[in-house]
Amino acid sequence: MPGKTNGLVVVLTCIASAGACAQGAAGFPAKPIRVIVPYPPGGGTDMIGRPLAQRLTESLKQQVIVDNRGGAGGNIGMELAAKSPPDGYTLVLALTAQLAVNPALYKKLPYDPIKDFDPISLLASGPYVLIVHPSLPVKNVKELIALAKARPGQLSYASSGNGSGGHLAAALLESMAGIKMLHVPYKGGGPALVDLLAGNVQLLYSTYATSKPHIESGRVRPLGVSTLKRLTGVPIPTIAEQGLPGYDAGVWYAVLAPAGTPRDIVSKLNSEIVRALNAPEVKALLEKADIETIGSTPEGLTKFMKSEIAKWARVVRDANVRID
Repeated sequence: MPGKTNGLVVVLTCIASAGACAQGAAGFPAKPIRVIVPYPPGGGTDMIGRPLAQRLTESLKQQVIVDNRGGAGGNIGMELAAKSPPDGYTLVLALTAQLAVNPALYKKLPYDPIKDFDPISLLASGPYVLIVHPSLPVKNVKELIALAKARPGQLSYASSGNGSGGHLAAALLESMAGIKMLHVPYKGGGPALVDLLAGNVQLLYSTYATSKPHIESGRVRPLGVSTLKRLTGVPIPTIAEQGLPGYDAGVWYAVLAPAGTPRDIVSKLNSEIVRALNAPEVKALLEKADIETIGSTPEGLTKFMKSEIAKWARVVRDANVRID
């Protein structure tokens, strides 16, 4: 008899929970939504997060608030999001580092990007531009690879830090091209660019917005774009089309919810986010920063994340990159 009673309690609990979830989803959202950004204010992630939050505030008729929680390579914000209630009122806007790279960089990660989150949508992606000091006698990626093979370990490249996007973009280039260069990490992209301009290092992966004035003045020479697509209206070839087919090291952005968020809430958020991304003013704003809007299904984001995790795990292993 006790077994039957316990079973009945479980069934009734499940029915009650399902009813509550259904009712909550139908009236969602009934209060403000928080979007955790695992970086300090003012970064590239804010450039997407804030206009997206504004559009969602208008369409959902509830305030959508960006909550910047930087630190530990984004791990602090990600852990906070993972441990939040799975009710749709806490989301996280993360990028390549947190969702694909950190699992390989850190021995102990306080979250699992697949198990601890329900994907909502891939938002957008943006490229790096590989730039070199004019004193380096190369004008394209093929010439760079040939020079690096002739001088193994002698060409130096800067990055904004060990395990940063620029570091791993260069590591992917080394792996695919079969070359070895010297990595010089800095505490941020600003100091790295300053030393490249001074000729103290020879290469750097930078955003186009940051490097554009120096490209136009001739203080640096662009060799290639790190994504599979060229920058709109910019005559710089991709690295992939210069002898390394498939080379893709751009930055991508995605929105996720804590695991266990009701499917109908995830679906509603997905449709609203994709609609916001397609708003002309949002697309125009991001295009100015060389960021291409995408929008995807939750299933599409899951598949993409798994492929990216596998890809960057190989790069991190081959380059022997470690944070802790």
